[in-house]
Amino acid sequence: MKTIGLVKEPEFETRVCLLPKEASLLIKQLSLEVLIEEGYAKHLGISDSAYVDAGVKMQSRAEVLSTADTLLTINEIEGFTPGEEQRVLIGIFNMLFYPERTEKYLGKNTTVYSLDLLPRTTLAQSMDVLSSMASIAGYRAVLKAAGYYENSFPMFTTAAGTLTPAKVLVLGAGVAGLQAIATARRLGAVVEAFDVRSSTKEEVRSLGAKFVEVEGAQEAKDAGGYAIAQSEEFLKKQKELIHDRARNANIVICTANIPGKKAPLLLAKATVDAMNPGSVIVDMAAEQGGNCEVTEAGKTITYNELTVVGDSHLAREVSQAASQLLSANYFNFLKYLVQSTKEEDLLLDKSRVIGNGVITNPLLTDKPERV
Repeated sequence: MKTIGLVKEPEFETRVCLLPKEASLLIKQLSLEVLIEEGYAKHLGISDSAYVDAGVKMQSRAEVLSTADTLLTINEIEGFTPGEEQRVLIGIFNMLFYPERTEKYLGKNTTVYSLDLLPRTTLAQSMDVLSSMASIAGYRAVLKAAGYYENSFPMFTTAAGTLTPAKVLVLGAGVAGLQAIATARRLGAVVEAFDVRSSTKEEVRSLGAKFVEVEGAQEAKDAGGYAIAQSEEFLKKQKELIHDRARNANIVICTANIPGKKAPLLLAKATVDAMNPGSVIVDMAAEQGGNCEVTEAGKTITYNELTVVGDSHLAREVSQAASQLLSANYFNFLKYLVQSTKEEDLLLDKSRVIGNGVITNPLLTDKPERV
């Protein structure tokens, strides 16, 4: 690895994965050459001169794609065609859920790392793009809900009377859920949270929320901190309890997801029908089917006088903060990749999807079912 290249992301993407600060560190600490497409971060108010001052060479898109041996990106690169030359591609591709994205790299001298597959370990924390983006998205989800909710979040006591605080239900107490809880509490809402992992109970309570628990949940030590599929009996109990809590909530934030699989259905249509008019649902699992039965991925709809937001990419709405975190994540991964001397390396083995045109990640050997 000698030359790092970055080109503009697709139009829908507001974030970038390398800022001038980390570009400078790649050059000074790792002795790498960094090539970036002209106007790369202009939409964030970052000029090309800021990158040049950091030691970066600004080039045309075609020059970057033809010269760099390692390409950094968030999404798949438009116009990139793997060739016979040795190339490394590093991004966030969600290939567990979209295994067809591997096909264009097969049989080529291309190695692909997908950072969403990094294991949830202490060593990988500084590179954990999922945690970084989930934290930003959980925060943004509550602010978005507050924008659609036509009442107040905190209690207001005035001479004209008292306004009661909003009731918020958070489904899923991972990184996104915990940040949503913290944000809703800061705004003065009364918050309840549900998660199948009993290990999250104390974290939820420490943030001032009530933990809604369904007995009999299955947990797995090797699940990397994620939830796992549950039994039919548990799902029935879960459905009844969530129905009871959701129909009294003003805001529901859905964050529950299982890597590579369809998101668990937690809010059935019947439950949504029972909710109060004016309530808001923000479904952050929309891309993988959604936690809410009426969610439409990528859309904000009105359903029975409720607002339902289906958005799995809320971090794009906080693009400067998200880019700052991503830039640090990518730098830390590259530093680890360059300095690794192990023949078998857990972090690299887990995040590598394709090695020299061959699928190397066992999770991708058999395409997972999405339903």
